[in-house]
Amino acid sequence: MTTPRLHPIYAEMPVTIFEEMSGLARETGAINLGQGFPDGPPPLALLDALARASAEQSHQYPPMAGLPELRRAVVAFYARTQGLDLSPTSVIVTSGATEAVASAILAVVQPGDEVLLFSPAYDAYAPLVRRAGGVPVFIALSPPLWCYDRATIEAAITPRTRALVLNDPLNPTGTVASAADLAMLAELCVQHDLFAICDEVWENVRFDGQRHASLLAQPGMETRALKIGSAGKIFGATGWKVGWIVAAPQVAAVVGRAHQFLTFTTPPMLQWAVAEALDRPDIAQSCTAGWAETRACLLEGLTREGFVLLPSSATWFTCVDLPASGIPLDDRTFAMRAVNKAGVASIPLSALWEGANAPTHIARLCHCKPEAMLIEAVERLARWRDRITT
Repeated sequence: MTTPRLHPIYAEMPVTIFEEMSGLARETGAINLGQGFPDGPPPLALLDALARASAEQSHQYPPMAGLPELRRAVVAFYARTQGLDLSPTSVIVTSGATEAVASAILAVVQPGDEVLLFSPAYDAYAPLVRRAGGVPVFIALSPPLWCYDRATIEAAITPRTRALVLNDPLNPTGTVASAADLAMLAELCVQHDLFAICDEVWENVRFDGQRHASLLAQPGMETRALKIGSAGKIFGATGWKVGWIVAAPQVAAVVGRAHQFLTFTTPPMLQWAVAEALDRPDIAQSCTAGWAETRACLLEGLTREGFVLLPSSATWFTCVDLPASGIPLDDRTFAMRAVNKAGVASIPLSALWEGANAPTHIARLCHCKPEAMLIEAVERLARWRDRITT
């Protein structure tokens, strides 16, 4: 029996590296420092809010754009934490940030449009652009600082360029765009009439003491930037899949029409709980403070064992320079052997890269795990490294 022809974008696509490495961790019993999620439960206050909402609020379809209470809470959260002056009509609630990215791309990109993507990049961007009929154009960032170079970006812009996707803070590197980078990117968007799809899910997971700055706040970006956020990242509840897009009301309305035919709505009890948590600054602050402690645990352990780390100040991730750490393997070989031989799952950075000259010497480790687990993972990696290098 022949299989009917399926769409080649998906038929020829391998499973995402996150699912691959997590699957291997489950099969082998390895410590999973690959896929980014905390091992513990979300904050008790968030779970209490969920229990109350489940008992007291409707379980039926909420408004397509999201509960009014959550849209107002998102606006208040950004006013308080980032100084943004927004309206609830600017907010569309989505079933996770990846759906928000998909809705934004479908609303902005037309067949034949070019979309600038910075490598390394979250692996959902390019397939979504292609499925919308667009053409991904990759701009390589260079380790260890992963800075944005104006001349390189300008050289990639053509009359067909429609948008760029900016992930800031950047997964997988954990770096943050500078104020000068944001100003430059905004100038280019205005100059070339581009939309900016801003994946800012890590905006509240910063360890440098600086307040997150959005490209949306830059001059001329009010109607050009589509800002994406995630309750899963703010509160460590990745399985809840509650995200949102913030854009000028006339842009948000079009994004909402794309969203309505993807997931249409997000479970209302989750929306109620997130709205309550966003209105309480202490909950998000306690999450970030806890991750700062586990991050310090991993960084100190790796450094003590002679692993060389790339600079970072955000996200749940730390990148290891393999050859500088005494590991004579490329990142993909390291990841496969480490999960099977050392019992630790990681993510090879090259898996999040399209285009030429992918760096193959960097592995990403997740630090939002219990300290005992991180200590054991470091010990396992160090013992295994010593065996393969002696």
